[in-house]
Amino acid sequence: DKFNEDGRTFWDGVRNYQARNNLKAMKEGDLVLFYHSNEGKNVVGVAKVVKEFYQDPTTPDPNWVVVDLAPVEALKNPVTLEQIKAEESLKDISLVRQGRLSVMPLRATEFDKILEMGS
Repeated sequence: DKFNEDGRTFWDGVRNYQARNNLKAMKEGDLVLFYHSNEGKNVVGVAKVVKEFYQDPTTPDPNWVVVDLAPVEALKNPVTLEQIKAEESLKDISLVRQGRLSVMPLRATEFDKILEMGS
């Protein structure tokens, strides 16, 4: 809700090297699924990358980066981790295989399937 009100935020707090590398691979205009990895463990919406990676302002450690995101749309129904795990076509995504990985690429078909599940 705060993200939608503010209209923009940076994706900070990522402290996993693989997730960091995935942030670095994001390009301006890329669409991302907004997933609550702590509370709820569900996909709640779609956001767009509006600024590519730069130093995470929440830490002096130069190893960590953020990207800026803008909200695109909220899902009508949040898609839970349990629903994602139960969907056969999503069984190979990193969210299922590597539960602690919070930033990962998806194929277009996987992205679209999660959107469909939340509509």
